Amino acid sequence: MSIKRIVPDITSELMDKSRAFYADFLGMNLAMDMGWIMTFVSPANPTAQITVLQKTPAAVPSPNVSIEVEDVAATHARAVALGVKIVYPLTDEPWGVRRFFVADPNGAIINVMSHRT
Repeated sequence: MSIKRIVPDITSELMDKSRAFYADFLGMNLAMDMGWIMTFVSPANPTAQITVLQKTPAAVPSPNVSIEVEDVAATHARAVALGVKIVYPLTDEPWGVRRFFVADPNGAIINVMSHRT
């Protein structure tokens, strides 16, 4: 399996304050802002990233970490074969990613994803 990047995910009810904290205080660049999700990137090291997700009462759990992989379908098949607990099914999302969520042994929710081409 080829891991491309790992990004911590923070759930927030304070999106504007989060934007100010990561952009104004820490000097990170806002690389993606879809209103409900923002990804901040270090200007000096673009692999240093953090994502802030709007807290919602949705049925979909909020991930603690996102791991971008080269082949999400193969990684999903491996998770199924190993009996890893899948808490959100393999899904093609409208914003251009294919992903699924698993729970690690500690209960942390991991968003395993790839960008669709």
